[in-house]
Amino acid sequence: MVQAQNRRTDPIDESILWELRRDASQTNAALAARVGLSPSATHARVRALRESGALGSAHADVDFAALGLPLQAIVAVKLRAQARPAIKTYAEKVSRLPNVLNLFFLGGQTDFLIHVVTTSPEQLRDFVATRLSMDPAVASTETQIVFDWVRTSARAAGFDDMRGPIG
Repeated sequence: MVQAQNRRTDPIDESILWELRRDASQTNAALAARVGLSPSATHARVRALRESGALGSAHADVDFAALGLPLQAIVAVKLRAQARPAIKTYAEKVSRLPNVLNLFFLGGQTDFLIHVVTTSPEQLRDFVATRLSMDPAVASTETQIVFDWVRTSARAAGFDDMRGPIG
C-alpha cells in the first residue's frame, strides 16, 4: 500500500473519491459526468490521487455465500505480552491465511480483529483452533459470528458530513 503523502485535496478531488467509494467500477466518462469535469481532467485527478496514496485499489463486492462460503466471523485475538515485539510479523502471517478477508490492528485489550469467511461452523472452529489459537504468539481468541453486513457508504452525502459535528 502506498503511504499517503499529505496531498491537499479540494472539493472536486473529494467528489471523485466519494463517487469512487460509492461505485469504483464506473467508467471514467461516467465519473467525469458525475463530478462535472472533462474525462481527461478526471483521469488526471484520479491518477494524482493514486500516486499520492489518497486512493488505493478498487475492490469487488463478492458474495461469498454464492461461492460456498456462507459463514463470516470476526475473531478477536489477544497476543501474549512476550509476542508484542513481533506484532508486524504476526499481522503479515495472518493476513496471508486463505480464509482471512480483513485484519485490523487495534489499541486496547484486543490486539487484532480478524474478519474471516468459511464454509461451515466446523471449518470456522478448525480455523480458529488450528490457525489462530495454536500460534505461540496468541494468548486468547474470541469469535463472533457475522449474521449480516450492511455497506454504509450511502449514509453520508460526502466527506464534509463525516467531518462535521456529531449530534
